[in-house]
Amino acid sequence: MMDKKRLSGSKMAMAVICALALWWPQAAAAHCDAMDGPVLVEARQALDNGKVTPVLKWVMPEYEKEVRRVFDQTLQVRKLGDEARELADRYFFETLVRVHREGEGASYTGIKPAGQIDPPIAKADLALEEGSVDELAEAVSAHVAQAMRERFDRALKLRQRADESVDAGREYVDAYVEYVHFVEVIVGAVHGDHAH
Repeated sequence: MMDKKRLSGSKMAMAVICALALWWPQAAAAHCDAMDGPVLVEARQALDNGKVTPVLKWVMPEYEKEVRRVFDQTLQVRKLGDEARELADRYFFETLVRVHREGEGASYTGIKPAGQIDPPIAKADLALEEGSVDELAEAVSAHVAQAMRERFDRALKLRQRADESVDAGREYVDAYVEYVHFVEVIVGAVHGDHAH
């Protein structure tokens, strides 16, 4: 039963992460490794203007030398024609994203096509561009509150008959654990107890 509860807690943590994705339909997870994500948008700008410095903020200091070297190589190869330019750009993008992800402790799984950034993440980026997070914060708050109420209501309802039988008690405990773990994960996320 304990292993099942731990598994339930893991599932709950994942459910909360999904809950924080607001009410939008889920798309394939991609952001820093997406062609329209902030890393590669700035990488294209850097290649167009020949200045690598703006993209260096996306990598840890130990990777800066590699990114500078690949950037310089890319600028040279781009001069050889359209096909060479495309290939060189792709090599720079892949290098930049790979070392960015390594700096986060995440694995590199390739460059994702544009149009696959989860809408909540796109909204978070848009809030930064617009200079206000109010609308996003209100939407997330409302969604989390609704999800918490649903778990609370279920646990409260099942609590009223928890002592009728062992099965009824276990059903209540499952609902209780789901509710409490939901709250724990939300509080952990608010206080920064989560990975990127």
